[in-house]
Order: sequence, then C-alpha cells, then structure tokens
Amino acid sequence: MAPQPNQPKQNVAVIVLNWNAWGDCIECLESVYRSDHRELTVFLCDNRSTDGSRDHIFDWAAGQLCARAESPAMTEFSCPPCRKPITVFTSDDSLPQPGTRDLIWVQTGANLGFAAGHNAGIELAMSQAYDFLWILNADTVVDSRALSALLARAASDPDIGLCGSVLCYYDAPETIQEAGGCAYYPYLGIARRLAPDAELRMKHDWRALEGKLGYVSAASCLASRAFVKDIGLLSEDYFLYCEEIDWATRARGRFTFALAEDSLVYHKKGRSTGSKSVAGKRSPMSAYYLWRARRRFTKRFYPLGLPSVFALAVGAALVAFITGQKETARATLRGVMNKSNE
Repeated sequence: MAPQPNQPKQNVAVIVLNWNAWGDCIECLESVYRSDHRELTVFLCDNRSTDGSRDHIFDWAAGQLCARAESPAMTEFSCPPCRKPITVFTSDDSLPQPGTRDLIWVQTGANLGFAAGHNAGIELAMSQAYDFLWILNADTVVDSRALSALLARAASDPDIGLCGSVLCYYDAPETIQEAGGCAYYPYLGIARRLAPDAELRMKHDWRALEGKLGYVSAASCLASRAFVKDIGLLSEDYFLYCEEIDWATRARGRFTFALAEDSLVYHKKGRSTGSKSVAGKRSPMSAYYLWRARRRFTKRFYPLGLPSVFALAVGAALVAFITGQKETARATLRGVMNKSNE
C-alpha cells in the first residue's frame, strides 16, 4: 500500500537495540537513513557492548566508516552511503525535535535483555511527541519504502496498534521468512510463522495472512503512540523471547494487528542469541531462555497450557540429546523448570 499524497506527516522514532554487533548495526542504520519517509529519528539503545560498538557507530555517523553488506544482493541498500555526517546525541543531552533524522545514543548500562534494552528507547521516545515507534532488529536491512508502507497501512484503520513487515531472508531475499509475524496457539505453546519459506513473487492473500496474526514480529514492528500509551512497555520478565506475544496478548480486544505487504525487511535472524535458524542447531543459551519464557508466558496467561509446554520441552530436549547437543538438552530442561521470579 503506497503512501497517499494528502497523508499527514508522521514523526517516527526508530528503536534499534545493539549488543556487540556494530557491523550489523551500521548496515541496518545505513538502510534506515535511506528511507523515503523523512520524518524519523533513530534511538540506538546499547546493552553495554564490549566490542567497540560506540566508537564504530559514531565513526560511521561521522562518515569515517562505511557499512559493508555481507551479501552482494544487499549492497543496494547500503551503497552508495547516505549523506553524512549524521548528528549524534546522547540520552543525557537536550534532545532534538522529533523527525530531524538525528541519531540518539542510549546507553542502558548493562546487558538488560531484549525488552529492557528496547524500553530504554521507547520510554525516551514516548516522552516526546512521536506519532509512531518502529521497533527494528539490528540484524535487519530495510527497503527504502519499508517505513512508508507501514505508515500507510497503519493510517488505513485507526484500530491498528501494531503493524508488521514482510520479513525475507537476508541471504535469500526472494524468500519469505515470515509475513508480519506468527500465528500462536497458546494452549500448546506453539508459534507458526506465516508464509514460511514461500517465494515472495508468488500470489499471496495478504489480508488472510494478516487475520492469522497472533503477534507481530519485533524484527520489524510499527507501534502507534496510542498503543504504547494504553498497553504499556514491553514486559521485562523474560530477558529473551515471548516479549512480542506478551505485548499482543495484553492488547487483545483493544487494538488490531496488521501486515504491510509492501514493507520489505531482510533479516539475518538470531545471530547474537544463537537461535536455531542460524545454523540448524539452537545454542544452550537460546534454549534456556526460550523455554523459560514459554513457561512464564503460558503460566501467566494460559495456565491450562502448561502440560503441553512441559511435554514439548521434554521432546525438544530428547531430540537435542539424541543429536549430540547434550548441553542444549540440559539447558532446555533447566529453562522449562525455572520457577524463579514467578
């Protein structure tokens, strides 16, 4: 859906979380600043990276460091570079007016996890007059029309609180990773990607897919100001995983979820956490936090589904053990049995 000529200008806060991934981050930022929607400001939240991220990102903003695409197919989104320098503020400075295309560095002070890291930027943005917040993973690259397409879809219905993009694989840009997000079956604790591994060029019933959204993927999620004001921040009870499901569950009956089919975002997915999609095997850390989050979410909202979650965890641990991933198997069981802070 293309933006309408008479559509009012909308100031957007782009919330990006970085943790030891400055290379991915500047490639993402390079694509964001090439957006055809001009009224944006980036809030870059850093979970106390130890890889020199601050210096590298500040050098990039000054025009002293170039983003490098890992895939030749992605070069068009970061080359030639966008105009530099980009003015950088820290969260301790007097902040610029919304929509000035500046970059605001938000140092969280520690590795606070997914939700708390993003919330540092969300709270700061909500203290100013931004109309929308675009939560965007640092391991993504965006098409120049991705944001304007999200805004156009959100403007089409005032009940839309969250709107997702069509996520495609970074290394296979013509293949859909998921359309907007996932369907979710709470009493089973199972999420199913929408249009997984389908070819982008195929004909898709986008509205039918939209109707199946159980939650919008936080890899690219446009949230209205009204949504955040009413529903609140991301829950910080999980550290990793289930934050989007929790957010969507709290919003049920108050807001609807949408898919902007013309918003294309290319996702590397799961590098910092070692999720299964990266190498076919889930890291022990990823397994622990995934199953801990699923247990916590299910207990909070759908306690009747706990037996199914336990059964699935035992099955996942058994498969990991049989395939030689003994540490991942143990981490899975530790995660699903973890009852702390509940």
